[in-house]
Amino acid sequence: MPGTCYKTPMHLADYAPRPAHIKWLLDSDPPIRWQVMRDLADAAPHAVAAERARIATEGWGAKLLALQSPAGYWGGPNDRGWLVTLYTLVALMDLGLDPASKQAKEMIDRVDKRLVFKPLNNRPFLHGETEPCINGRILALGAYFNKPNDALARRLLSEQLEDGGWNCEAVEPSPKRPLSRRSSFHTTICVLEGLLTYERAGRRSKVITKARKKAENYLLERRMFRSLRTGEIIDQRWLRFSFPTFWHYDVLRGLDYLRDAGIQPDTRVREAVELVIERRHQNGRWPLNLLHREHIPLQMETEVGRASRWNTLRALRVLRWYGDSRP
Repeated sequence: MPGTCYKTPMHLADYAPRPAHIKWLLDSDPPIRWQVMRDLADAAPHAVAAERARIATEGWGAKLLALQSPAGYWGGPNDRGWLVTLYTLVALMDLGLDPASKQAKEMIDRVDKRLVFKPLNNRPFLHGETEPCINGRILALGAYFNKPNDALARRLLSEQLEDGGWNCEAVEPSPKRPLSRRSSFHTTICVLEGLLTYERAGRRSKVITKARKKAENYLLERRMFRSLRTGEIIDQRWLRFSFPTFWHYDVLRGLDYLRDAGIQPDTRVREAVELVIERRHQNGRWPLNLLHREHIPLQMETEVGRASRWNTLRALRVLRWYGDSRP
């Protein structure tokens, strides 16, 4: 059972990627291939860059770019179609589309010049909305594709809660519930990813780093999925891995963030890492455990229950990160 897996010994060498695993992962689309080459195969930088450059012209990346409307959006201009646009932009960022490419520049220029939040007095899309989970994503998108939005970063810093994280229900009044004083894993991971991307775009500062470290400790103190007060698993769905993640937190997403941020793993992540190991099938691949109801206009993954290249890639690099830190 997940609650007792910490009692079993870990043999991370058994979970290192085998040649067959690498071959299977490389038999895929450029976004998978370049990340496998970089994170698991230690390929030469020029080879990694060449593979990454193909995202704009081949496969999933090219298909998503081609689906953008002349007005800048995906999925529809009305209702809440802007969410499809948001999630598609995040997917392109997760794929690793080179922001310096001609295609990426043309794509984000349409977003920057044409998309607005009409209910917010036509606020430009890349200036953010009202909820920190959305704004964390938009902060990352602006910093990755366009230019860092300092005002949006300051807003997010002002909304950090005392326990270290963020919660959309702490900033959005509702007649059905009072403002929350407790953080949400979902909102916190979205803001953390945004702040990390913002820092990497040349906006590193003591204030930003301090806020990010405080939020990382929020996750770590809770062992990445447990209640600080009771020790119980907060949500069983967090033990099931998906891609794209949209706004949803899960253990693999949290661990992959720590890896990407260069956090030195300690005993607080051990149980979460063992949960990742438990999800592996006997063939050394990780399945797609679930699909969220949100969507982007392209299916990249397999059916639920089948082997997932995205989950396998992310799980293997998390295990490598954890294993490399051990004496």
